[in-house]
Amino acid sequence: MKSILATIDVETATETVLYETEHHLEAPNWTPDGAALIVNGGGRLYRFSLDDPKLLEIDTGFATALNNDHGLSPDGSLLAVSDGTETGASCIYTLPVTGGAPRRVTLQTPSYWHGWSPDGETLAYVGKRPETGGTFQVFTIGIDGGEERQITREFDHCDGPDYTPDGEWIWFNGERAAAVQLWRVRPDGSGLQQMTKDERVNWFPHPSPNGRTVAYLAYEVGTTGHPANRTVELRVMPAEGGSPRILRSLFGGQGTINVPSWAPDSRRFAYMRYEV
Repeated sequence: MKSILATIDVETATETVLYETEHHLEAPNWTPDGAALIVNGGGRLYRFSLDDPKLLEIDTGFATALNNDHGLSPDGSLLAVSDGTETGASCIYTLPVTGGAPRRVTLQTPSYWHGWSPDGETLAYVGKRPETGGTFQVFTIGIDGGEERQITREFDHCDGPDYTPDGEWIWFNGERAAAVQLWRVRPDGSGLQQMTKDERVNWFPHPSPNGRTVAYLAYEVGTTGHPANRTVELRVMPAEGGSPRILRSLFGGQGTINVPSWAPDSRRFAYMRYEV
């Protein structure tokens, strides 16, 4: 199966293909300086420079079983990664963006990173704990570790927490009664609001850097989880709620936009699609 790294213009819905490969790649991040993208594949991380279109492996030390939940700090100096090499279940680490030894952040597993607060001090992620009744809920933790804070409750499943650029909200997808919709909540767990109310199975909301728009992935009605190899839609919606706009339909799902992937200018975002 071919992996295709592309960007889409939010205003015109025009796709630009950046790279194609027979190797499986997932989950692009855009660096804050706009110069490169970070992707994962085969348990490793790669830097893709927009001026020199090739993959350069990032040294992640012992962490060689990386999943697709990774992303950059607001200043671009650090990467947060999710890896199970050391613990046998996904754990969150940080490391220099240029590569180096991972530093463990979460003590409890499984933990899957998804968002970084605008001030660079806090990570948002999902985890499954005994006290959550075996469900995945949204948590936050300081970048130096310590006590984690549970943000969501009373959901059957949560995923994809991502901060708004002003730090006032955390967006996520939450499942209740077999319906997966987009929600937002204050970082202290208050003010929960449902932001989509349709029949689609909506995942991975990502607020734009200018705070005006949220990009997300819409699965077909009846989809369970966030599987790969499905027909999905890239959609955008106003950050304060309202009708979504479909940018394009594609073959993808898992790995397409699991993590924040907006360009710094908020005009485009990056994604992966696939061809058999």
